[in-house]
Amino acid sequence: MDAAPESHFGWTFLTNHARVLAVIADKRNVRIRDIALHCRLTERAVQKIISDLEEDGYLSHSRKGRGNIYRVDSSKVLRHPAEAGLTVAALLSLLVRDEADRNRVLQDARRR
Repeated sequence: MDAAPESHFGWTFLTNHARVLAVIADKRNVRIRDIALHCRLTERAVQKIISDLEEDGYLSHSRKGRGNIYRVDSSKVLRHPAEAGLTVAALLSLLVRDEADRNRVLQDARRR
């Protein structure tokens, strides 16, 4: 992964849990250090979030050598009653589409 993005202060629309899950869904063998950099969190915070996600069945992992391979259960429904029926897959598809659009805009800007 690249260097950490610029720091941000104030509230955001996505939770840290959603950010961590999106990073893991994008790269199943990502290191906790890289998740922390990308999400602007401490490694300890990322470990706690991964533990939360595993405890509730949204995520599982297996060891491969010195690293982990994560598996996201995309069929799980989001927890909040206002999001009733919305699955992890639906959430991730929105985030992935947004990320692809953002990367395309950045690449176009760099070419100019």
